[in-house]
This record gives sequence, C-alpha cells and structure tokens, in this order.
Amino acid sequence: MFGQRFLAIYSAVLTLAFAATVLCGFSRGTKSEIFDQITVHRINIVEPDGTLRMVISNHDKLPGIIVRGKEQSFSRPQAGMLFYNDEGSENGGLIFSGRRNEKGDVVNSGGSLSFDKYADNQIVQLAGVDDKEDKFAGLIVSDDNRRVWVGRDDKGDATVTLMDAKGKKRILMEVKGDGTPSLSFLDTNGRVISQLPSSVK
Repeated sequence: MFGQRFLAIYSAVLTLAFAATVLCGFSRGTKSEIFDQITVHRINIVEPDGTLRMVISNHDKLPGIIVRGKEQSFSRPQAGMLFYNDEGSENGGLIFSGRRNEKGDVVNSGGSLSFDKYADNQIVQLAGVDDKEDKFAGLIVSDDNRRVWVGRDDKGDATVTLMDAKGKKRILMEVKGDGTPSLSFLDTNGRVISQLPSSVK
C-alpha cells in the first residue's frame, strides 16, 4: 500500500515538474532552435498578442477568408502563404496549385501573388494559369474594378489593356501570335473609335 502511494506521489511530482519546465520555456519565448529540416502541415505566424499575421499551409489546412480574426468558410484548391494586416484580416498571399482530375486532365494549375487594399479587395496581382480551362499569365492592377492588364491571354496574344473606373476597356495595345501589332481606342460601349494601323482587322 505504501509502495503504491509512493509511486503515485512520485509520478505526480514528475508530472508537475515537467509541466512547469515546459510552461516556463514557452513563457520566456526567447529560446532559439536550429533545425536542418522540419515537416509540418501548417505554420501560423502571430504577434505577441496572438494576432495572426501569416499562414504557410498545405492545401488541406489552408484557411478560409479571415477578417479581424474571424474565419469565414471559403474553398481554396491551392496551398501557399497568406498575409494578414494588424487587425488580423487577410491582405494578400502567394498561392499555387496543380493537379489532374480522374480523366487525367490538368486542372487548377498555376499560381498567384496578390496584395490587397487595407481589409479590402485585391489591388495588385501577378498570376499565371495553364490548365484545361484557362491559359494566361500577367499583371493585374485593380481599383474596385480592374484597371490595368499586362500579359498573355488564352489566344497567345500579348496585350496591354487600360480600363476606366467602371472596368470598361478604353485602350488596347496588342501583338497577336502571328506578330501583328495594333493600338485601339474604344468608347464606353466597347466600340473601336480609333486604331493604329487603320488597316487592322
């Protein structure tokens, strides 16, 4: 009986000592470790008060949309890195994906680096997609609506497009896949009002 009681007390003391060591180690927060390799599903970078500032994650653990620390469900087919502002709201990210479906078709293949307005929509995005449905690569600048596109479209044309505040194309500069260049000016309804060279069809 005495032996069992002694073992119980001994076990409790060891447990308390271990817990105290671990808690003290975490509370100091000054210890630095060096690793040759680390394998994880997700890493959260937080401020001292716990505010989330960055997430590096695989596809399965990538969070939905987080605004002021509250997560809203949002399906993402990618893995990557998400950035958050001082309020803990998403304000950009680097995401990438690439997989085949059951038929062997390449789907969700590409990547995107984006930066948002403060707690608002994207303002700058560098994106490239090359899969079954979409083939494009370029730089997008937005101001509520898309304002600038510089890149290659799904037809293989290199284009620079400038839009007005409502997102309507007003100037289009392009070089088609066969090398034909053109510069077009459009009205608010998308009709060409002037073009160089004038013989472009």
